This record gives sequence, C-alpha cells and structure tokens, in this order.
Amino acid sequence: MGKDECKTMLDALNKVTACYRHLVSALGSTSDSQNLREELKKTRKKAQELAVANRTKLTALLKDKSISNDDRAEYERLWVLFTSSMEILEVDMKRSLEIGQSFPLKVPTRHFIQTGMTGSTTTVAARAMSVQNMKYEADTSIDTADLKDLETEIAQVDQMMEEMEMKVQVAPWAVEAKQEAGAELKSTVSVGNSSVGVISVCEEEPKEGGEGEAGLMKVFAGIIFTAVLLIAGILGYLVINL
Repeated sequence: MGKDECKTMLDALNKVTACYRHLVSALGSTSDSQNLREELKKTRKKAQELAVANRTKLTALLKDKSISNDDRAEYERLWVLFTSSMEILEVDMKRSLEIGQSFPLKVPTRHFIQTGMTGSTTTVAARAMSVQNMKYEADTSIDTADLKDLETEIAQVDQMMEEMEMKVQVAPWAVEAKQEAGAELKSTVSVGNSSVGVISVCEEEPKEGGEGEAGLMKVFAGIIFTAVLLIAGILGYLVINL
C-alpha cells in the first residue's frame, strides 16, 4: 500500500508540474492575461502542497529501518523522481518570475510576443486543479503583488530541497532504473484526462520491397530538385544579361 500511495502522489505532482510548465510557456505571449497569472498562482501552490505531501511520505518510509531491501530500492527510485520533479518546478518558478517582471500587465512596458500560441489556458489549469471550471478572483494587481509572493515561494522551495538532501541522502547515480533510457518513446504512451496531452509514437513494421522503392524515390526526387535548380540558374542568368 505504501508504494502504491507514493506512486499515486508522485504521479499527481508530475501532472501538476507539467501543467505549470505549459502555463509558463504562455507568459509574455499574446495569450498572456490576468486569468493566466491567477492560473499560474493556483497551479504552483497546488504543486507545492503535493510536494510537501510527497516529501513527508517518502522521508518517513526511507527512515524506516524495518523495510526490506527491495522496498527501500523502490522508495529510493521514487525519491530520485520526486527530487527531479522539484528541480523542474523550481526552474519554471524562476522563469515565471523573470518573464512576469519583464511583461507587467497593469503598466505594460513592452508588447506581447507573437509566439504562435493562441486561445485560453483555462483547460490546462483546470486539469492541474482537478476541477471542471476555474473560478477567478479578478485581482487587478495580481501581476505585481503575486511576483513578491513568487519570490518568497522560490526561496521556500529552495530551502525545502536543501533540507531534503540533509534528511535523506540518496545518490541518484546509485539508483537503478527499471527501463532503458528512451524506452517510453518506443511504445505508444497514453496519459489520463488529468494530463496535459497525449503522446503517441508508433513504429511501423517494414514492408517487403519498401526499402528499394524508398531508395528509388529518393534518387528521383534528387534528380528533379537538381533540374529545378539548374533551370532557375539559367533563367536568372538570362534576366541579368538581357
């Protein structure tokens, strides 16, 4: 039960952290708004609450000297995943602070950047908060007042990570992975409704004669491309000299 509970809690933290990163990517773009700033605030606070819960649970289990070696190895693996998620959260919080300072909403100092991202981020925030509809407080000073809170929270996260290293000493390089690096990219991966999106990578089985046909098509395409370049060069020469 302990391992299953830890995995569930860690999965929830990873999903919220992923949602937070998605929201941070919209800062300073044409999708930036007062609602986005509030969504960022609520999402990062949710992530911090889950982080505290994960730390408390895993710390207690790793300090328990009665657990078996196999269980300890699994908890150490989960601990490494947890610390990695915390590092990602801290990096995104710092990035959010920097971009938020550069693009204030109340007194704009520069134009928003056309990044190609459009639409509302409400759906992503709702997934992070596990709610159907987001409720907003309509705080007009959120882009300035929240930045001060964000600075404080970054310091708190940094302090929490230092305390984690002091309380539980787990060397990441000593923890064995359960699968090879990049194994998740070789199979179809489908995440739940509370996740940011769906990743699907499928490998097709090679067909008979497929490699030969593909080679001929490449040669044919190369010949056509060379011919087009030659004709374009001749036309350019004629235009210049006429």
